[in-house]
Amino acid sequence: MVSVGERLSSARGRAFIGREEELRRFGEALNGDPQAPFAFYVVGPGGIGKSALLRCLGDRARAAGRPVLELDGRFVSRDPADFERAAACFLDVPDTVLFVDSFEHCQWLEGWLWQRFLPRAADGALVVLAGRLAPQPQWASDPAWAGLLHVGELEPFSEEQSLSLLAAARIRPELRERVLRFAGGNPLALSLAAAAGPAGWSGEEARAPSADVLRTLLAGLIGEVPTAAHRRALEVAAQAHSTSEELLASVFPEEDVHRLFAWLRDLPFMESTHRGLHPHDAARETLAADLRWRAPHAFTAMRRRLAEEYLRMLREAPEERVWAATDELFYLFREVESLARLRTWDREDEVHERPLRPEDVDTVLAMAEETEGAASRDLVRYWIERQPQAFSVFRLVATGRTVAFTGRLTLPAPPDPQEVATDPVVAAAWEYAAATAPVSVGENIGMTRFSVYPERYQIPSRVIDLSNSRAQAGAARDRGRAHGFLVYRDAEAWAERFKGVMGDTGARPRVGEHTYGLFGIDWRQVPVETWLRHLISATDIPVRSGPSGTSRTAFDQAVREALTHWRDADAFAVCALLRTRLAADLADPAEEVRVLLRQAVDDLGREPRGVRAREALTAGYFSGAPTQEAAARRLGLPYGTYRRHLRQGLDLLCEALWHRESHGPR
Repeated sequence: MVSVGERLSSARGRAFIGREEELRRFGEALNGDPQAPFAFYVVGPGGIGKSALLRCLGDRARAAGRPVLELDGRFVSRDPADFERAAACFLDVPDTVLFVDSFEHCQWLEGWLWQRFLPRAADGALVVLAGRLAPQPQWASDPAWAGLLHVGELEPFSEEQSLSLLAAARIRPELRERVLRFAGGNPLALSLAAAAGPAGWSGEEARAPSADVLRTLLAGLIGEVPTAAHRRALEVAAQAHSTSEELLASVFPEEDVHRLFAWLRDLPFMESTHRGLHPHDAARETLAADLRWRAPHAFTAMRRRLAEEYLRMLREAPEERVWAATDELFYLFREVESLARLRTWDREDEVHERPLRPEDVDTVLAMAEETEGAASRDLVRYWIERQPQAFSVFRLVATGRTVAFTGRLTLPAPPDPQEVATDPVVAAAWEYAAATAPVSVGENIGMTRFSVYPERYQIPSRVIDLSNSRAQAGAARDRGRAHGFLVYRDAEAWAERFKGVMGDTGARPRVGEHTYGLFGIDWRQVPVETWLRHLISATDIPVRSGPSGTSRTAFDQAVREALTHWRDADAFAVCALLRTRLAADLADPAEEVRVLLRQAVDDLGREPRGVRAREALTAGYFSGAPTQEAAARRLGLPYGTYRRHLRQGLDLLCEALWHRESHGPR
C-alpha cells in the first residue's frame, strides 16, 4: 500500500516547476559529491516559492533514505540551547538533512549557527536554510565557507513557467494574461490564482482577484505591518512608480518618514533604484488591489494626493528632475484607456537615458539607417551638428547595452530657411503652424523629431514614454513654447492611439522611401497642466454621490473599514470615514466619529427588526471577540445565522449613516 505521505510527495513532485539549479546542486550533495556544498541558503521575497522548494528538497532527501529534520524559524526559541536540543540529531545522526524555513524570524542565530553549530554536524549531514533576508556577507565571502555554502536567490517564474502552471490548473486562456499581469511571475500569486480558478476573480470580465485571494497574498507577501503609518507608506509604494523619502515626506508631512522609508527599503520584495523604491510586481498589484477592495475612497484619495504632488513637481522641481513628474503621474493612472494605448511600464524594457556623446554618434547613425533608411540617417547627422544637446541615447538597465536614441528639437521663430529646406518634416510643422496658429518671435516649436528603437520601432515602449515625458516637462517649463509635435511613421496606428489626446495635423511629409505622420498640440491654448488633468480625468466615473462627492459604494466601504479598525486607534484615525461629510465639522473627528458609530449601532435596536442586527454588530466589532466565529459563540448562534444578522446590521447601519451624510442629522 502507498502511504498518504508518499502520495502527497508524489503529487508535489509532479506539480513542482522550475528551480533546476537548486535541485541539481542539492542532488549532487545528496549523492555524496565531495565538491558539492554542505550548506544551502535560499533567499527571496514572500511568495517566491522558498517553502515549496524546501518541501521538494525534503521529499527528495527522504526518497534517498536520508533522515530529515524540519524546523520553522517562526517558532524557534531565542535561546541557542533550545535550537540545539531541537536539532540534536543533526549533530548525532549521520546523513541527517536539516531544513530551517522562515529563517528571517530567527536571523539573530546566524552568527552562532555558522561559528558554533554547523561545524559540529554529523558525518554526511546537510543543512538548508530559507528566508527573506540574505545571509550576512562575511559568511558568503569567507574563504573557509566558499566551497561549503551555496546561496541561491530565487527569481520569479518566467512567462513560460507561469503559463505552464496556469495551463496545468486549467485557467481559461482569456484569463491567463490578466493573472500573469497580477502575479508578475510570483509563484504564490500564481498558485493562489490557479487554485481559485475563474471563480477567484471578481468584477467585470474577471479583471480583479477576489478578496480571499488578496488576503492570503497579503499575508504571504507582506507579513506583519507594524502601524497604520507603515501601512499608508506601503499604499504609497503600491501606487507610485517609485517611492523616495522625499515623496513620503510630501504626502505625510506629520510622520517620521525617515523611519518609514527605512522600513520600506528593508522589505524583501522591495528593489532600490536611483529613483526610489520599487516593490515586486506581485506585491504592488496585491497592495493596490487590496486597498481598492478594502477602502476605495482611500485609494482614490491617495492617488489624487500623489497626482497633486507630481503636478507640483512639474511646476517647482529642479530642471534635472522635473521630466520624471509626468512619467510618475501617468503611472498612477496607467489603467486609463487613453494612457494604456500610448504608454507601457514593462520592467523588462526598462531603460535609462543619458546625453549623446561623440562616441555614440556612429551607433546612432547606424540605428537611423537600419530603421528609416539613408535619407533619415543624413538628417540625423544634420541635426546632431546643429543641436547636439537635443539628442539622447538609451541603455537597457539590465545589461547597459545602447538600444535607442531620440532627438527632441527646439525650433525658434522665425523658421530657419536652411532647416526648412533640408528637413521635410520640419517644413511641414512650420507650414501647419502658419496656417493654424502662427508662432511669434520669441516663441518656439518643440518637436520630438526622432524616436528610434530598432527592436521596438515606433511602438509603445519605455523609450517613447521617457522621451515624451521630457517633452511635456519641457513644454511646462519653456514659457516660449508654442506648438509641440510628435513624428511617427505608422501614422494611422498613432492617429488611433492619439484620439482625444493630441491632434493629427493631416500632414504626411516624405523622407526617402517613407512617409511620416505629424501630430501636434498648441500649448498656448491648452497649458500642459490642464492637458495632463484632462488626460487622467477619465478615471472619474460618474456614480451616485452625496453632497461631499463621496459615492454610496465608497461610503459603505468606509463604514465597514471603520468598524474593522474599531479597536486599532492608529488605523481608525486614518480611515476613510473621517474624510466624509460626517466628520467635516467635528473638533475631534476620530473620537466623535467613534461615538457616532456606536450610537448609530445602538439606535438600530429601537426597532424590532434591528435588535438582532445590533447584537451581531456589537459582538462582532465592539466586544473584543478575536474572530467572527467567536462573536457567534458569544451570542449562542450558529455561524451562518450570525453572519445573516451581521449582513443585515451592516446594511441598516450604512443606510442610516448615508442618510445623515446626505441630509445631515435627523
